Amino acid sequence: MRRLTDYRVLTFDCYGTLIDWERGIWDALQPLIMHNAATRPTRDDALRAFAQCESDQEQATPGLRYPELLAVVHRRMAEMSGLKTEDELDAAFGASLPHWPAFPDTADALRILKQHFKLVILSNVHRAGIAASNRKLGVEFDAIYTAEDIGSYKPADTNFEYLLAHLKSDLSLDPPDVLHTAQSLFHDHVPARKFGLATAWIDRQRLSEGGSWGATERVDEMPQTDYVFFSLGEMAEAVLVA
Repeated sequence: MRRLTDYRVLTFDCYGTLIDWERGIWDALQPLIMHNAATRPTRDDALRAFAQCESDQEQATPGLRYPELLAVVHRRMAEMSGLKTEDELDAAFGASLPHWPAFPDTADALRILKQHFKLVILSNVHRAGIAASNRKLGVEFDAIYTAEDIGSYKPADTNFEYLLAHLKSDLSLDPPDVLHTAQSLFHDHVPARKFGLATAWIDRQRLSEGGSWGATERVDEMPQTDYVFFSLGEMAEAVLVA
């Protein structure tokens, strides 16, 4: 195993890794739940429904901007759960991403990591959404690539092809320089392995210890990862002693 500090760039998933999307999703679902007082899904059920509907919709409409995709997901989740929704509720959920909070450890950890690596985001959102979230992250990223730039959503091959091509053209970085750092096995670790990238799993849900899949779609076979940390802060601490 290479030392953490042998890599030149950390390529990040954002939502679930840096931004607490499960809290953001659950908070943004409260108007729908209040609108259906007699039928209230649990948090776990709602996040499982989101995971299924989001991944299905991203495959079905890869060119749809993320706010519009989230609005469709909201309506599909309501239908799946037997809840009544309205256009205004769907649209409000679609516009909620800028309000999703960062994890408490994110900004401090990124400031440490920035001293040792170039930092790049590969995200399944739109440019305006990532710009709003970026204001909570505390560092300047060397590059940010979004689904809106690429025209598809992870785990599509095209997203990782775009990432590697632009790391080369924009930052003169090659695959051996890259440590892909992410929470989602489905969106990130499976395709990163397919492209031969080293990976650091930010296992915030403690899936490696039998935890919940939460808002992330399941995978049939757990991919191999090079490093496992339970928070980004833990990874930053490991870099300091590497």
